[in-house]
Amino acid sequence: MNAFSSNRHIRIPPGLWLIPLFLCISLIFFIMSSPANASVIDVFGASPTATQENLWAYANVSKPTYTATSIMIPTDTPAPAVTETPASIVMEIVENAAVPAAQESLSGPVVSYGGSKYVLVDISEQHMYVYEGDALLYSFVASTGMGNSTRIGTFQVQSKIPNAYGSTWNIWMPNWLGIYWSHGLENGIHALPILSNGATLWAGFLGRPVSYGCVVLGTYEAQVLYDWAEMGTPVEIQW
Repeated sequence: MNAFSSNRHIRIPPGLWLIPLFLCISLIFFIMSSPANASVIDVFGASPTATQENLWAYANVSKPTYTATSIMIPTDTPAPAVTETPASIVMEIVENAAVPAAQESLSGPVVSYGGSKYVLVDISEQHMYVYEGDALLYSFVASTGMGNSTRIGTFQVQSKIPNAYGSTWNIWMPNWLGIYWSHGLENGIHALPILSNGATLWAGFLGRPVSYGCVVLGTYEAQVLYDWAEMGTPVEIQW
């Protein structure tokens, strides 16, 4: 007769019940500890606890402040200040001396002119146009007198002086072409004046009224006009 049966019924020894219990416990432990099954609900219905470390956090950061700075925007440089009243220049005439000579007459008698040369000065444009016959020979930027101190009208070249001296302001006026009298003084056309220290007065200001009544040209342009002009050449000044 079989040792494990009696009356044809199976008898399990008491110690064998521990083996299934042990296997069940081992299976549950394996499921709980396996990374692949970490998201699976265990047999008791509990979810696994997340163990991932937080890599960010809230922080209060103060907003930077901005202080506005003012910027100085340069404006056009004003013309050099002058201390005279707009009028004709009181001057002494020298031919080539380095020091002023005694004052003398600035022009001789009115010259009768029969040539075709003609000079037009437009105050509104601050420009000079030089013609011979119907041909425009030169077009020069010019400066006339402040405060409308340059007289309008038709005049003529009545004197030609290589270098005129203005004793009131201690300035030299190269390539002087006298064109009209004003209260016993003569106004004319000349190059940018030269100060006693050798500096050029009104350099960079041509094209706007800056003179004391004369018509001022650039150094080169005044030399060209002086060499071209003849005694008696008509000079018209208009608005």
